[in-house]
Amino acid sequence: MSAPAAGGHGTRRGLYPAIEPYRAAWLRVSGLHEIYYEECGNPAGRPALFVHGGPGAGSGTDARRFFDPERYRIVVFDQRGCGRSRPHAELRENTTAELVADMERLREALGIERWLVFGGSWGSTLSLAYAQAHPQRVSALVLRGIFLLRPQELAWFYQHGASEIFPDRWEAYLAPIPPAERGNLLAAYHRRLTGDDPAVAAEAARAWSVWEGATSHLLESSTAVARFAAGDFSLALARIEAHYFVNGGFLGDPQQLLQGVGRIRHIPAVIVQGRYDVVCPMTTAWELHRAWPEADFRLVADAGHSAFEPGITHELITATDRFSIS
Repeated sequence: MSAPAAGGHGTRRGLYPAIEPYRAAWLRVSGLHEIYYEECGNPAGRPALFVHGGPGAGSGTDARRFFDPERYRIVVFDQRGCGRSRPHAELRENTTAELVADMERLREALGIERWLVFGGSWGSTLSLAYAQAHPQRVSALVLRGIFLLRPQELAWFYQHGASEIFPDRWEAYLAPIPPAERGNLLAAYHRRLTGDDPAVAAEAARAWSVWEGATSHLLESSTAVARFAAGDFSLALARIEAHYFVNGGFLGDPQQLLQGVGRIRHIPAVIVQGRYDVVCPMTTAWELHRAWPEADFRLVADAGHSAFEPGITHELITATDRFSIS
C-alpha cells in the first residue's frame, strides 16, 4: 500500500500532551555499559519501543508524545554512550549488534512478549536490524526518514551532495578540517573526535553536530541548531556517529537491511518520508518501499527530515493511533 501523506490540507495531528514516566531506571548490559530506560503511559497498554536517532542523539522528553498514553505502554531508552546512559560518549563495546542485543535484553527485563518498534533516521536503521534479528518480537514497525547506512548515503551527507544545497552551512562544517584532509571528511573528523585533545574534539563535535541540526528541517530551526550545538550532546552525537559511520555501521554487507526485508515482510509497517529530506534523501526510502511494497509508504510533500515537522508528526501519530487498536 502506498499513498501521499497530508500536505497543506486538512487538520494535522499533533503530539500528545507531555507526560512523565511512571518508572525510570538503568539496565546493565555489559561490564562497561548501563542503558537508561523509562516507561510512560498505561502499564497495561500495548507495548511500544521508541528508538532514537544518531546514533548518539539520545531520547528527549518529546519521544513519549508520539503515542496515546491511554493505549500504550511506552518504553523509551538511550542507546550506549548517549543521553542518560553511562558512560557518556563511550565507543568501546558500541556496535549495531550490541545495540540490538540491548533492545532484546530490555524487552526480556520488562517482561514484554512483543512490541511495536518506532524509529526514525538511525532509529529506522536500528529498528530494521532489530526486527530482522527478532521478527517474532515485533508486532508492528513505524519507520521515518529511512537510513540504511550505505556508502552512497554517507557520502551524500558528509562528503558531497547536501553540500550543494547548504553551501553556507557547509563552510562551517569544513572549517575544522584543513584542505589537505578534505578528500575524506569522515576519516578526518573521526581522527579529531577520537584523539587526545579535548579542545580539538569539542570543536569538531560542534561543527559536525550543527551541520546535522541545521539541515534537519525543511525550514531551518534555531531551536534544533542550539540543541545540536550544546557541548555534551554534540560530543556524544559526533563521536558515536563518526565511530559507526567509518565502520559502515558494523553491518558487514551494505545491502544487508534491504536484503533482509523477506524476514519482516509479514510485520505490519508504516514508512514515513519527507520529500525534501536532505539528511536521509528519499531515494533510500523509495528503495525500501520498492523492496517492501506491503508496508504503507507515506510521503510528506512539505517536509524535510525531522520527526517534529507538522506533516511528519501527523503521519507518525496517525500510524501509532492505527496500531493502537489493531
